[in-house]
Amino acid sequence: MEFDNDTVLVTGAASGIGRATCERFAEEGAQVMVTDVNTPGGEEAVAALPGDADHEFHELDVTDAERFHEVVDDAAERHGLDVIVNNAGTGHPSSFVEDTDESMRDFVLRVNVEGVWNGCHAALPHMKEQGGGAIVNVGSLASIRGLPRQAAYSLSKGAVLNFTRAVAAEAGPDGVRANTVCPGFTDTPLLEQFLAQADDAEEARAKLRDDYPLGRLGEPEEIADCILFLASDWASWVTGHGLVVDGGYATT
Repeated sequence: MEFDNDTVLVTGAASGIGRATCERFAEEGAQVMVTDVNTPGGEEAVAALPGDADHEFHELDVTDAERFHEVVDDAAERHGLDVIVNNAGTGHPSSFVEDTDESMRDFVLRVNVEGVWNGCHAALPHMKEQGGGAIVNVGSLASIRGLPRQAAYSLSKGAVLNFTRAVAAEAGPDGVRANTVCPGFTDTPLLEQFLAQADDAEEARAKLRDDYPLGRLGEPEEIADCILFLASDWASWVTGHGLVVDGGYATT
């Protein structure tokens, strides 16, 4: 299998894209480090992973840089660290820029930007020392296309993509690749929170679905497959790239 004997750490892994990503890595033979602030959900996710590897759960708030280093250092020292997927993220209620509360803006930036920074900051020394590794950061369609009334989210996800490019340029000579996957609207708990703001969530879902040329929203497993590709040897000459996975939305 593609990731036999590899160690993979995934953040925000208790549900949605993160959980689907853990499952796909486990199916491909990896030992998976599941991390999340949601301890019950993370422990449940670990228990459900396939394969014979010794998967682990670690409680982790990605905004806590010291804790992030502890988790990564422990995993790397015991098993090595072949792949890190910085998936943890958050959204915010729809609002115009001038109506967005500063505390909400700051929270979104801490989770979506500092969280990715902290993951790379912790992982890069180990990957450089061992002579290679793969980083996959989870951006968004908002990384390449500003979303109205989602300015703080768009700001954060745009930063993720350009930061990934900087990491790729810096760490490439050390054998480390860094890429971003940029999903469109995907059927996850975060999407449910977004739709719950509408007067009629099902009507909002249908309208959103109609905006996609493929006529449907994405599934977490479809994003997970693309994350696996970017982390794998199949993408050995791909770095600094933002892979848009959006059912054709950006073409409209």
